[in-house]
Amino acid sequence: MKVVHEAPNTPRVPRRGPYSQVVRLGELLFVAGQAGLDPKTGAPVPGFEAQARQAFENLRAILEDAGSGLPHVVKTTCFLAEPEGFDQLNALYAEYFPQTPPARSTPVVKLPRGLLFSIEAIAALPQRA
Repeated sequence: MKVVHEAPNTPRVPRRGPYSQVVRLGELLFVAGQAGLDPKTGAPVPGFEAQARQAFENLRAILEDAGSGLPHVVKTTCFLAEPEGFDQLNALYAEYFPQTPPARSTPVVKLPRGLLFSIEAIAALPQRA
């Protein structure tokens, strides 16, 4: 297998730091942790649910611009700053992944800049006919 490595970053999502938003390796996309940052200001949106929703939207934008989408996500890691957000996360997860939801890990960690939520993902590129 020839390894294809590229980083198709999108300008639709704020990037904070020296990393790739997404890296393509073969037919897989590895998306860096996406927080609930407002695409226009780069600042965290207020409140857990709004921040988590924005993080899912940022993830969607990156995947779409890289040629995939939420239906092709196979694994996520969702980082919570507080365990109390778990029920809200489950509701959002069911909303954003209504069909076969991807495998998920959900550690509770201290996130930078007062963030409440972050999500990283591995997705497949859809098969072209």
